[in-house]
Amino acid sequence: MVMHKMRTLIPRGLLLVLALSSAAFLTGAARTTGNWASFRSPQSGGAADGQDLPDKWNGPSGENIKWKTTIPGLAHSSPVVWEDRLYVTSAISSARGATFRHGLYGDGDASKDLSSHRWMVYSIDKKSGKVVWERTAFEGVPREKRHVKSTYANSTPAADGKHIVAFFGSQGLFCYDLNGKLIWKKDLGVLNLGAYDAPEYEWGTASSPIIHRDKVIVQCDTQKEDFLLALDIRTGKTVWKTQRDELPSWGTPTIVSGPGREELVVNASNLICGYDPATGNELWRLGGSSKITAPTPVFSDDLIVVASGRRPEAPLFAIRKGASGDITLRGCESSNDSIVWS
Repeated sequence: MVMHKMRTLIPRGLLLVLALSSAAFLTGAARTTGNWASFRSPQSGGAADGQDLPDKWNGPSGENIKWKTTIPGLAHSSPVVWEDRLYVTSAISSARGATFRHGLYGDGDASKDLSSHRWMVYSIDKKSGKVVWERTAFEGVPREKRHVKSTYANSTPAADGKHIVAFFGSQGLFCYDLNGKLIWKKDLGVLNLGAYDAPEYEWGTASSPIIHRDKVIVQCDTQKEDFLLALDIRTGKTVWKTQRDELPSWGTPTIVSGPGREELVVNASNLICGYDPATGNELWRLGGSSKITAPTPVFSDDLIVVASGRRPEAPLFAIRKGASGDITLRGCESSNDSIVWS
């Protein structure tokens, strides 16, 4: 199994926590948000200042490792942290020796692993690494395939102090309380993602859910249907659903706070868009990106920065907060009233 800690690969089925200089885990993030609540928190930037991390560590020898806990299965998802708990996900195959391909490899092959799986959510004590509870969210044969370098648990969960939300693609969206009680679950249908020009390739989902105010928001751009969905975190009922005309994409939405409003910024191949997170209404759109987009938008000060996907185009955009309408660059433009640079 592979787990990520701030997107750092950790092999051999272990979740490792480095020995930090304070009792808190991710103390730098705590100064900003108090917790590390979702993928690349806070501000989707993946940065946590003042950690005082050691210059080197070694999992097998235990050098500078506070604790390590074995988590079965395969996962590319990241841990999230809320107060004294870590939350992680995994997908456990019934087939012996299930794995994924490591190293440099660029072909689009789908894995042949369609064995029965258990999709798991774990709550782990931050100080000791002890598993506090584990829950089977779904059990059965995967409803879609995955890339040979991927897993069936790619999406990072999200937390808000009352709820833990885990997204397992075609297997569904699941919401638990802090004691592991299932509050609700939502079947979003078969979400088939893969190469835009080769539908037979199936690569699996990776976009992670976010929690904003009282809503869970997910981005689902697939081979057949493309949509943003906001659910009431208390009930799982749909608050709004915005249809899109997109190609498969794997980025996670980002909430950007600006003068007088909030923007839900979403990265995809046809368009990079800003939406009103309260209603799902489009605020602005930007064309001219590239195919197979996976980066998550980030922001700092007054700029929103969005990277794209597949070469050779692979543009990078710096967008002013508060944009409106179609802000696509024209001709040989590299900037306009809403694009600072590209």
